[in-house]
Amino acid sequence: MGSVQDFIQYGDGKEPAGAGTGPAVPDEAALERLIRLGMGFWASKALFSAVELGLFTELAAHGPAPRDRLVARLGLHGRGSADFLDALVALGLLERENGVYRNTPVSARHLDRARPESYMGHFFEFANDEWYPAWQSLTEALRTGIPQNNAKDPEKDPFGALYADPDRLAGFQRMQSGISLGASLALAERFDWSGRTSVADIGCSEGAFLIRVLQRHPHLTGVGFDLPRVGPHFAEEVGRAGLADRLAFREGDFFTDPLPEADVLSFGHILHDWDLDTRRMLLRKAYEALPPGGTVIVREALIDDDRRSDALPLLVSLHMLMETPGGSDYTGADGRAWLAEAGFRDTRVEQLAGSVSMVVGTK
Repeated sequence: MGSVQDFIQYGDGKEPAGAGTGPAVPDEAALERLIRLGMGFWASKALFSAVELGLFTELAAHGPAPRDRLVARLGLHGRGSADFLDALVALGLLERENGVYRNTPVSARHLDRARPESYMGHFFEFANDEWYPAWQSLTEALRTGIPQNNAKDPEKDPFGALYADPDRLAGFQRMQSGISLGASLALAERFDWSGRTSVADIGCSEGAFLIRVLQRHPHLTGVGFDLPRVGPHFAEEVGRAGLADRLAFREGDFFTDPLPEADVLSFGHILHDWDLDTRRMLLRKAYEALPPGGTVIVREALIDDDRRSDALPLLVSLHMLMETPGGSDYTGADGRAWLAEAGFRDTRVEQLAGSVSMVVGTK
């Protein structure tokens, strides 16, 4: 069996135009990028396993440790442990000095279960359990247009099976909090909340966005709007944050029920779950629920308008193909056009964190 280095050395064996005999000199950097792209699942799976094992939480709780101590504490066999830990060093998730491993700043902040305000592990746990297996069927989804995870019947609610299982629903809610953390913190800081007294989050999940905003702006009150099954976990998180007197849950179905009235209505990673007609319907309902001068904020991993400079939102859009019958991601220009159709004015797009931006409009 040929090695990766064999492939890098010989490439495809073709000669450039005008060259003499012998294999072509490959673009080794390009080939290396290609190989790293193709084997990217190795790195993600190493991260997923480290989170599943509680490695970063163990190091945070008990301090730096040598390999043999980590092997014993985590219940590992031992074979492969040096490669595993050193791969995490090379990936920037651990540091090693004199054979002793410790968390890096990013893993200490975002991968320690004892820090719920910044923990991202729930997102990776959900990705490992729910999404990683489904993405093995991407080719089938591209051939058929049919979701490959929760609802392979395009006529069924793609979230029905998920919401029917309390454990999976709880995992889904925790995942949503993790994936929205950076954008929620950015929006709490960058949006002008002065002159506003209330905010409602449509599809609020466990309330992470509202909690961040209300903690930062004590003059605000909030409403989380979601299906009844979401309520208990929402109440638990709100109580833990000490916001039960300012943040309420309202049961409802945004397909059939009016949306809550508030000065600001937020949709966080909601519109991309649904087809174009549903998006337009939800934005019309938001317009009806807002007072004159009220604001709608749509938070999403927006595709760049030229659809070429940022791969992540395009991959998120493919993920919607895997998960939903009609969902997809979209550009900021698309979002502004839909807001204008619904009657909103002064629309704009503003980047929040990473690939996540907000599309804002005023009634």
